[in-house]
Amino acid sequence: MDWLPLLWHVPGFAAPALAVGFALAGAGAWRTRKTRPFLRTLLVQTTINFLVGLGALMLCLALTGHDGRMITYLAMVSAMALAQALRG
Repeated sequence: MDWLPLLWHVPGFAAPALAVGFALAGAGAWRTRKTRPFLRTLLVQTTINFLVGLGALMLCLALTGHDGRMITYLAMVSAMALAQALRG
C-alpha cells in the first residue's frame, strides 16, 4: 500500500472508535450530571474510550484479518461500554 491510500485508510479505521467514544462520554456525562468541569471530564472520557475502542479494533483486525466485520464493531462497543462503566 502506498502512502496516500494509507493516509486515507487510517483515519477511516479510527473514526468509529472516535465517534462511539464521544457519544458514550457525552451520554455518561449527561446521565450523571456531576459537578466536575464538564469539558475536561468529557475530553478525558472520550480519550479513554477512543483508546480502548481503537485497541479492540486493532486486536480484532489482527485476529480476523479483516476490517469492518460486525463482530469487530461488537467487540469495540462492548469494550468501550465496559471501560465507561468501570470509570463511572
